[in-house]
Amino acid sequence: MRRILWGGVIAMGLAAASLPTVALMTDDTETMIEELRAAMQRFEDVNVALAEGYMPDPSGECVKAGEHGLPAELGHMGIHYLRPDLLGLTTTEPRVDGSGTHTDFRNPAILLYEPQADGSMVLVGIENLVFARAWQEAGNAEPPNFLGRRWDYMAEDPAIPGDQAHGFEPHYDQHVWFRNNPGGNLEPFNPAVSCDLRST
Repeated sequence: MRRILWGGVIAMGLAAASLPTVALMTDDTETMIEELRAAMQRFEDVNVALAEGYMPDPSGECVKAGEHGLPAELGHMGIHYLRPDLLGLTTTEPRVDGSGTHTDFRNPAILLYEPQADGSMVLVGIENLVFARAWQEAGNAEPPNFLGRRWDYMAEDPAIPGDQAHGFEPHYDQHVWFRNNPGGNLEPFNPAVSCDLRST
């Protein structure tokens, strides 16, 4: 079933047109996050995200740190809505892989939603992800950097319970939280985000 679902994601991604990137113009993290929050306001309606080519992660997982071998107090990520074309997805077996090197946060590859008890979704952040091999093959010797922060490297570690790379090949990713994160709004998990259904 997972193969069928991810196969549809890849087909969708290959059919979608890539959009031009826009350079980020400021080094001030708080200002940039507010600018990105304003630019993403339309995606507060998940139907707009779907209409613009995003789709929910076929696994349906609402990601929690504690279920991936990490301290539970780090918090959750929520449900990922993906743009397959921006991720450059190419294969799903044995793990999801791709060729994308997209890093523009004004046009993010991933939207992060917190599920609510009434079935609605609340936009809590955005994310970009590049596959490590594709990034290096594109001539990059260092990981991507956003606002002075190196993106997080994620790869499965068989010695740790859970899958730290969420079924993906080794990759770099960077989260930007619109809901204030006590640990920092550029950290991968957010304890202020919950996968445990909330009443709106």
